[in-house]
Amino acid sequence: MTAIDLGLPQLGGLDGVPTTDEKQTAKDFTSDQEVRWCPGCGDYAVLAAVRQFLPTLGIKRENTVFVSGIGCSSRFPYYLNTYGMHSIHGRAPAIATGLAVTRPDLSVWVVTGDGDALSIGGNHLIHALRRNVNLKILLFNNRIYGLTKGQYSPTSEEGKVTKSTPMGSVDHPFNPISVALGAEATFVGRALDSDRKGLTEVLGAAAAHRGTALVEIYQDCPIFNDGSFDVLRKGEEATERLIPVRHGEPIRFGPVAEDGLGSYAVVQEGFGLGVAKVDEVGADKVVVHDATDHNLAFALSRLSDQNLTHTVTGIFRNAERSTYDDAARAQVDEARRTRTADLQALINGRDTWTVAG
Repeated sequence: MTAIDLGLPQLGGLDGVPTTDEKQTAKDFTSDQEVRWCPGCGDYAVLAAVRQFLPTLGIKRENTVFVSGIGCSSRFPYYLNTYGMHSIHGRAPAIATGLAVTRPDLSVWVVTGDGDALSIGGNHLIHALRRNVNLKILLFNNRIYGLTKGQYSPTSEEGKVTKSTPMGSVDHPFNPISVALGAEATFVGRALDSDRKGLTEVLGAAAAHRGTALVEIYQDCPIFNDGSFDVLRKGEEATERLIPVRHGEPIRFGPVAEDGLGSYAVVQEGFGLGVAKVDEVGADKVVVHDATDHNLAFALSRLSDQNLTHTVTGIFRNAERSTYDDAARAQVDEARRTRTADLQALINGRDTWTVAG
């Protein structure tokens, strides 16, 4: 399989997963199930992007698995002509871990939402990330519980009025990117549902990454949280808020300046990052993105606030570390090769006692 070239560090790939020279199309990955989301839901755009993207990997449908939890996004496996499992609330990463460990010939994907992944599933999510299991997690974030009819979620803004918070939420929300980086995830990205090019780029890099890859996708719930990301979609306001990052390139954004690049930039401010006009600070002060720098990735994640004033998209981190599933299989292979294991000794454990009669 030809490596996907996105101008990023080449740190592994779809090792062990069989590929095919047979030409595949989006239609091949489309199931016969009627898609049943609300009209205008952002899930439609993500599904269309994934269907177009999967054939480019060269992986057979029977070697592709999508595991989901519970929620609107978790209907995803029904609509793809691959193997899949609609599992239980929050547990998709645990089930996917078992698949990835026992079946290295599979490309394993998790589809989850902000409620499913960060509430009841929070523990499973952070442990999959820290273990660096070879699976890909798509986290749909619409900042609301959609399937259960509009309660606030772990990513809802403070003060959010919902059916379960009629006077406004008093919870401080999670920042999913910061959570993932805090768990030392080796690949973390973010994209908008309406940005097909940006979403496909991040998905391609996630697929090529060996280890756990988390991709947060901002998507609208038109029924219970309509227009939640509109400020990132249209006009000059969006260009002044969206900060796309690419490995090895200066982080500039906003209206185009005389040099053809964005007129705003991310700059160092003490131990963190800030935003300034390039003509006020100089081009030499602009931070250059390094996707292998964990500290920089975390600092970028903190630029984003509840009001989406500065919202970074693209790949925050893409770094190499040994994977859990490779290490687990290596232990099994070692045990098989040496055949020194004594079943009764394992049952007894290392410490035994003889009790006198």
